[in-house]
Amino acid sequence: MRLTQWLRRKLISTMGSVYVWLDKGLTHPTGSILGVEIDDDFEEMGRRDLCRHIEKKFGWDEDSFWSLESTQKIRLCSQQARNMLAMVTGDEE
Repeated sequence: MRLTQWLRRKLISTMGSVYVWLDKGLTHPTGSILGVEIDDDFEEMGRRDLCRHIEKKFGWDEDSFWSLESTQKIRLCSQQARNMLAMVTGDEE
């Protein structure tokens, strides 16, 4: 891995830790997100609990989802959403 990639990953990791620490002190709005109603139990969960819930539901190792970089999480969830919708609709896209 090139030095610039290593340095970028280290900086993102450090900034991510700061972000998580700051996020713990925030009061997040509740209610629907992009028109999707959110269940009360999810509204009560913090970042780590939400990640742990995803890991359990998909049978992934503990902290495997939590430790992914943000873009990897979004990419993985996008793929899982596509896969689940394809199962329901029979459509690949």
